[in-house]
Amino acid sequence: MRNLRLLRAGGCRSAAATGTPQCFCLGAEPGTVLVGSQYGLVELRSAGDSVSREVSLTVDGFLPEDGSGCIVGVEDLPEQESVCVATAAGDILLCNLSTKQVECVGSVDSGLSVMSWSPDQELVLLATGQQTLIMMTRDFEPITEKQIHQDEFGEGKFIALGWGKKETQFHGSEGKQAAHRKQTEVLPTPAWDDGRPRVTWRGDGQFVAVSAVCPETGARKVRVWSRELVLQSTSEPISGLEQALSWKPSGNLIASTQEKPNRHDVVFLEKNGLLHGEFTLPFQKGQVKVNEMLWNADSTILAIWLEDLKVENSNTNTYVQLWTTGNYHWYLKQSLHFGSLEENQLVSLLWDRENLYKLHILCQGWHYLFYDWHWTTDHGLGENSQHMANVAVIDGDKVLVTAFQHAVVPPPMCTYELQLQQAVNQVAFHTDPKHSGDMAVLDADNRISVYRYGQSTVNDPTVNFGAVGGNGFRAAVETPYLDKTYRVDVSSGSNEVMNPLGLRFLTWLPDDSFLVVGQGQHAAQSVLHHLTAVPHVAGAEEECLNLRLSVPVDGEVISLYSSPVTKTVALQLTDRRILKYLWEASTPVLEPWQSSSGSAVQFPYRCVQISITRISDEEVILGLTDRCRFFVNDIEVASNITSFATYNEFLLVTTNSHTCQCFCLKNLSVKALQAGLSSAAAPNSETLRKVERGSRIVTVVPQDTKVVLQMPRGNLETIHHRALVLAQIRKWLDRLMFREAFQCMRKLRINLNLLYDHNPKVFLENTETFIRQIDSVNYINLFFTELKEEDFTKSMYPSLNGSSNTHPRQHPDQKKVNLICDVMRAAMEHIDPQKYCLSILTAHVKKSPPELEIALQKVHDLRAGSTAGGVTDHMPLYLVAESVTPDVQAVSAEEALKYLLFLVDVNELYDYSLGTYDFDLVIMVAEKSQKDPKEYLPFLNALQKMETNYQRYTIDRHLKRYTKALGHLSKCGPEHFSEFLNLVKDQNLYSEALKLYPSSTQEYKDISDAYGEYLIQKQLYEQAALILARAGIFAKALGAFQSSGSWQQALCMASRLGYTKDKLSSLARSMAGKLVEQRKHAEAAILLEQYTQDYEEAVLLLLEGALWEEALRLIHKYGRLDILETNLKPAILEAQKSQLIFLDSQKTAFLRHKSRLQVVRELKEKACENLQDYEVPNCPELELFSETSSVVTASDMNSKYSHSNSRISARSSKNRRKAERKRYSLKEGSPFEDIALLEVLGESVRAVETVKGEIHILLKQLVLFGYDEQAGALQQVLEEVLQLMETSVPEIWTPDLQQSSVSLVLGPNSTANSIMAAYQQKRMVPPAVQDPEVLTPPKFSKNLQWKLHLLQ
Repeated sequence: MRNLRLLRAGGCRSAAATGTPQCFCLGAEPGTVLVGSQYGLVELRSAGDSVSREVSLTVDGFLPEDGSGCIVGVEDLPEQESVCVATAAGDILLCNLSTKQVECVGSVDSGLSVMSWSPDQELVLLATGQQTLIMMTRDFEPITEKQIHQDEFGEGKFIALGWGKKETQFHGSEGKQAAHRKQTEVLPTPAWDDGRPRVTWRGDGQFVAVSAVCPETGARKVRVWSRELVLQSTSEPISGLEQALSWKPSGNLIASTQEKPNRHDVVFLEKNGLLHGEFTLPFQKGQVKVNEMLWNADSTILAIWLEDLKVENSNTNTYVQLWTTGNYHWYLKQSLHFGSLEENQLVSLLWDRENLYKLHILCQGWHYLFYDWHWTTDHGLGENSQHMANVAVIDGDKVLVTAFQHAVVPPPMCTYELQLQQAVNQVAFHTDPKHSGDMAVLDADNRISVYRYGQSTVNDPTVNFGAVGGNGFRAAVETPYLDKTYRVDVSSGSNEVMNPLGLRFLTWLPDDSFLVVGQGQHAAQSVLHHLTAVPHVAGAEEECLNLRLSVPVDGEVISLYSSPVTKTVALQLTDRRILKYLWEASTPVLEPWQSSSGSAVQFPYRCVQISITRISDEEVILGLTDRCRFFVNDIEVASNITSFATYNEFLLVTTNSHTCQCFCLKNLSVKALQAGLSSAAAPNSETLRKVERGSRIVTVVPQDTKVVLQMPRGNLETIHHRALVLAQIRKWLDRLMFREAFQCMRKLRINLNLLYDHNPKVFLENTETFIRQIDSVNYINLFFTELKEEDFTKSMYPSLNGSSNTHPRQHPDQKKVNLICDVMRAAMEHIDPQKYCLSILTAHVKKSPPELEIALQKVHDLRAGSTAGGVTDHMPLYLVAESVTPDVQAVSAEEALKYLLFLVDVNELYDYSLGTYDFDLVIMVAEKSQKDPKEYLPFLNALQKMETNYQRYTIDRHLKRYTKALGHLSKCGPEHFSEFLNLVKDQNLYSEALKLYPSSTQEYKDISDAYGEYLIQKQLYEQAALILARAGIFAKALGAFQSSGSWQQALCMASRLGYTKDKLSSLARSMAGKLVEQRKHAEAAILLEQYTQDYEEAVLLLLEGALWEEALRLIHKYGRLDILETNLKPAILEAQKSQLIFLDSQKTAFLRHKSRLQVVRELKEKACENLQDYEVPNCPELELFSETSSVVTASDMNSKYSHSNSRISARSSKNRRKAERKRYSLKEGSPFEDIALLEVLGESVRAVETVKGEIHILLKQLVLFGYDEQAGALQQVLEEVLQLMETSVPEIWTPDLQQSSVSLVLGPNSTANSIMAAYQQKRMVPPAVQDPEVLTPPKFSKNLQWKLHLLQ
């Protein structure tokens, strides 16, 4: 679907050189050509018109001075800094253009006809006058010499396997007579053939093909030789084979021409000499001769140089044609007509080796031309006309137009073709968006044919249908008509030298004027011609275009683009500057293109495709180079782009990684675009999709979602890019075009939740519009079944332009699915409840929880209505049909039930129907299920005989709806209470049961009793006691309160039960015993003192609990001062001794553990240093092994402590806690010994902290009874211990240890670098500790004033 667009043309007009040129080659320096004439060698530069350097070959006698000499080959050898020239006389010369020295390196007596160098310039092949081939090295040392004409076939001779004779083989459609038909005679070469051998090398230089006239038959034969000049194969006899020969650089075919009885063909031969394909030239037989054929370097273009055969009394015309192939069809893409003047006749043509699409041509009048083409897709640019997305393909004198809006027709077919008088070179679509289908066609005669759509009613004979409209089908595609043909004449004088393709970049502006670019006065200058149509002059043969003005451009224009949206015209020059042509001004002018910052835009590299678009409302120019580099203004945004297209606010690109990406440019910055193209998109992103390898964008169909791609072979593929699809759907939804959106979503598998999620408010307000537009029950049901709670604009289809769904949820407290179901159901019931019956049922079922009872009820109502109305129930139901037939308005109950069973499992529905207590409905559902009537009928009959409440209870219990069952059973009277209580106990429904009876009833009491027992079993004694006490079951409540330890409540219960004093006393005593076990001495003392009047026992309990002050109070209350001496004082002194012992033991243990910790840390330091001595510089892996506190390897540690097999890993939680406690072992040398020591030291400090308060009270008692000495000793010991601990804490819990506990080096937020830095910073590796509180130092409470001042 691509054409060749001429980017630039140039050359030098008439060099003042002597003689006529005979052959030429390209110089090593860009822009230079070396031409051989009958007098010598001339170097021409395309920049200037003069000869830059020349070497005469007549001086040294290598060429005769009379001009009869001939040069047969020229080759520039840059490595030898010279040019190799071969003369017909047989001399091989090396000429140095700088020093003008000529050296003869060899001579052949019989003369030379051809000199051909291999592509790598390692070998040279010479064809001599004696019909021999000589192969030489680059240093002109002969390798071998062979006769051109060989009798044998060559090394690649086919092997006959002896499978029968020719006569006995199958001959296909030709029949058996084909076997007996004589071989047609091979005709000799035509008279115009010069008889010289033709030589062509394969692209890799491994083989060379030689075409020569066979002396026996007079016809040409092609022989393929190897690099060592060993014959490989000989072509089959081909009648009418002509002189042109060119081996395709990719190596699979050799092109030549053949004159057939009725046509002139280009034929292709394989390396084995067999024919393989052909195409026909657009000339009559015997009309032209083909002088040369040449493939370009990447084998995509075949250039053919043709000449008219001489006709009496007229000069011959010369043509150069460029042919390309796609999808097995050959297209004539460009046609250069050189006229019939003698000086314009071609001498030779060459493709450039580096610039793939650059062709060099040399004419006889020393006129050198070059043409630089590139691929382009010519497509309509509009977005709102009827004829959008038309693509035009040039094929000789035809333009093949494909209207992608209507159908994707694969090339070489097309929707319709335009037949012109001459070969077409350019096609331009109208840039007015309203007429984007109109075309202007520029042909080889510089005539512009204008094709328009619309006004004409008569069918144009020059417009024929292609793939559509044949075979009696009526085509629905409108075709254009030929409106006018204009002659373009912009030349200033008549004496100008013929320059084919003098006009390029034909552009049709919105005001119906044309722009073309022509060649300026100087080589590196272009002129922009602005042409307008003039009124037709009567009598004139054809209409002309008036030259409105010519604007000279300071530089060569290499691309031109006119934007239909912004109406801007941009030009790119060879120096990569961008100019803007202000054509709408009264006097149009050129000015530099400026970016938003005000600087002139210049591409870093030449771009072969340019386009204009808006990014964030700023007009920018896009450019793509032939090396896949993509620019926005002068910023390179990607380097892997193979093609791009703009459409509305979208940019689509294909990449080298075989993806097609789409970006919305509305709110996108250039940096964001750069980032989007460089990074791989998220997997769920709508911007990216994979495409077939080598795909290129042909066009985007506007107001649709189609993107047409072409594969390397030429076949087409249509994709619906997710981003375009979603953008189009969003537009439709904004315009409330629900039907179009729904059909597109259904076809392209877009989740239907988007219909609501895109704008919930609008959808809910327009549900009736939605239903009326969709108008299909099945489609509405499809919508219901796809509904999900999630917001798809946030998960699956986030907006491309970055603005997430800004529409708030209408009812945030309500579930989305339920809300839609309710609103839609209401709308459908309002429009037509009969028609949308099935959809209404779907709405009930889709809700969560499903409203199956309501759905069943509706089915039941239908049944009741139909039996009343007399409608039969036996209507057929087509559930999966595309749409419900409109005349069947009402849905029968049978249909509705069938549909409901399609949505819900039949057994589930049966249970629900049973739950409605409607037996008609139950039987109706049961009949549709697989259930056996013997299974359900007896059950239903038994139910029908029961009393209503008991019947409902039975159904509910059957359906395991126990709460409902309880409700019904409670209404069945007292005779069923035992059954009620059993159900409550079985299902633990005590709370529900209590609600069903008043608290004054016996039933309430019985339920409470059962509930209390249940809670006691669960060991929830206090709750059980509360329930029992509330129901007045005091005896059980007392026991429960006793078990729970609530002695106050238990005493209350005892008083409610009217306990005697003795009974109360024994109760109190037993409870006091339990309290003492729980070390609640104060509470036990209260019981003994108040309820058993045993204050002596109470005092002893208080002394046991070290509650000195309370004991004193009771002693004085009852006046028993004797107890002071007998019990109190000894107890105080005993307490003082035990505290001293405790403090002493804590102090010694603390000091011991502290000194051990010091030792462990020193050992660890040494271990680290030893490891570092062996360490490789910058190799921190070894340091990681010092994770243990003692010297032990990581593997030892793991083997000892982290062995895990299934038996151990399944240990109980109790064992796990035990293992946790044992993990930090105090055993010397164990891993984590320092952690264990830290843990123990911390416990010591905390233990001493807790006894401070107790000691404070004890000191007061000691002083009160005059034991100052003991009190002083105790205070002093405690003070010493506390001081020791306070001073030791900073030494034990060092600051770096605390820091490591705060910010652990390892963790989810760490990077490799941060971990390494942390390890290098601390030579000690922080230990791997599970609980960081071990690493934090214990706190000392400063608030408690425990010291007694009077003891100091």
